[in-house]
Amino acid sequence: MEKKYLLVLTLLLFWLAACKPQTDQGRLLTVMTHDSFAISESVLKVFEAENNVQVKFLEVGDAGTAVNKAALSKDNPLADVFYGVDNTFLSRALEEDIFESYQSPLLKGIDPAFQLDPSYNALPVDFGDVCLNYQKAYFTDHNLTPPQDLDDLILPPYEGLLTVENPATSSPGLAFLMTTVAYYGEEGYLAYWEKLVNNEVNIVNDWETAYYGAFSQAGGPDPIVVSYSSSPPFEVLFSDQPLDDAPTAAVTSPGSCFRQIEFVGILKGTPNRELAEKWIDFMLSPTFQEDIPLSMYVFPVNPQVVLGETFQKYLEIPEITAAISPELIARNREKWINDWTQTVLR
Repeated sequence: MEKKYLLVLTLLLFWLAACKPQTDQGRLLTVMTHDSFAISESVLKVFEAENNVQVKFLEVGDAGTAVNKAALSKDNPLADVFYGVDNTFLSRALEEDIFESYQSPLLKGIDPAFQLDPSYNALPVDFGDVCLNYQKAYFTDHNLTPPQDLDDLILPPYEGLLTVENPATSSPGLAFLMTTVAYYGEEGYLAYWEKLVNNEVNIVNDWETAYYGAFSQAGGPDPIVVSYSSSPPFEVLFSDQPLDDAPTAAVTSPGSCFRQIEFVGILKGTPNRELAEKWIDFMLSPTFQEDIPLSMYVFPVNPQVVLGETFQKYLEIPEITAAISPELIARNREKWINDWTQTVLR
């Protein structure tokens, strides 16, 4: 009888263990992201504590790869929420119909210019401007005026001074290609690239190689590089020695920068719709948005967030960025990349 009682008790304990919530906190929310996602632990704990949930992040590659994986798994989604699709891949994500619509109440305070999806499937979270950067000291030492726009880069004084990223392998490289398409038109951008090649432009595969390998600010040979408008304030913030001024600057003349906007959406088929909505509201709230600049080096779309003093002093936000729609990008992205490859890397 005692053995039978112990067997029943053991089975009961196994049953209780099987019925135990997925985590010690009771619930689990899975967020699919690109590999550059980051959040401060203290900020994450705020959401988890408020909602009795554990958040798991599933990093699946760059923005393009992440969209592909979300599309391939849409009948059996890998996560509840997907963050990180940007405006170069937005139309692809919407065409694949991977999101459920959600009109967060926090959208009311966000500039409509960031809200590119009127169906509310993809909601804006942050933005960054891809711009030319240059090392100030080089141009002072060589008594040369820094480039003011894209046209300067094909002039003889700037021969051999520029490094750009391959648009087939790099997000900022793709953004710079889009900038040239918007600036010179579909009829003229390849001719511009031919002139860059003749002016000895240096092509590398990724931003890290360009900025920390080729850029003269990091010890490389080239004083001009495709980077972000945020790079100068970060040079000050992360300098080993206190600086009185930013050693680099961004070219922000009209049409010379491409604005990348990143979005978040609820994946279709999630069993955690209510939690997913709460997470999106959290990403748009000041608590999360204030964490964005120093965690992911991009900037909040919530205007309630006040940037730190260093950003206010050294960050230049372009007033007029490259004008190119997500729909036009969706129709031509692969063609532009292939034509660029044939023209530049032939």
